[in-house]
Amino acid sequence: MNGLALFPVSPSAELASALRSAALEPILLTTEDLDKTDEAANWSLVIIELGDEPLRRLRNARRLQDDTGVPIILAVQKDQIALIMDEGLNLADFIVLPAEPLELRARVRRLAATLTTEEILRYRDLELNTATYQAMIADRPADLTYMEYELLRFFVENPSRVWSREQLLSKVWGYEYYGGARTVDVHVRRLRSKIGEQRAAWITTVRSVGYRFG
Repeated sequence: MNGLALFPVSPSAELASALRSAALEPILLTTEDLDKTDEAANWSLVIIELGDEPLRRLRNARRLQDDTGVPIILAVQKDQIALIMDEGLNLADFIVLPAEPLELRARVRRLAATLTTEEILRYRDLELNTATYQAMIADRPADLTYMEYELLRFFVENPSRVWSREQLLSKVWGYEYYGGARTVDVHVRRLRSKIGEQRAAWITTVRSVGYRFG
């Protein structure tokens, strides 16, 4: 599978064996690689093994998900399943070690098939891959956080009309979010900065109301 990546560089012997048996040759990621969000466009799926540092790896997974939106499979021990359930990550999948090579290959292929039918949202020279949460502007990857991506996605899917800050909080952050309207202003300001000066005008401030896209 193209773009399959693995963290850490030295997985457990049982995961390494399963990957070899499944004929999967992932890109090996160091801790430093996880911070290179501009390279995330090359990763279509990342396997993260919790190993003997489960809390640290969960933080790695959450940061990677927030920063890039790349789909993540966690490789866990049986006694770590409750841990990932409590964490509330939006995982693509998880596997319990020791993994059966055929099962591992089947899961990766299933996700790959999903990715090949991915939906691309487009607005002018902006592309949003809703399967991988990757954003491209003028064919260059945009470094958006998870919520910045979600806000931009909502705008692209719902152009032209004006949305109040309260409506955006409800639609994008969810009914259970208790943050204030300033959260929207901060994310809009960051979005405008990240999509560039020429495109910042895509998001129009409607005085005393909210924002309009397009």
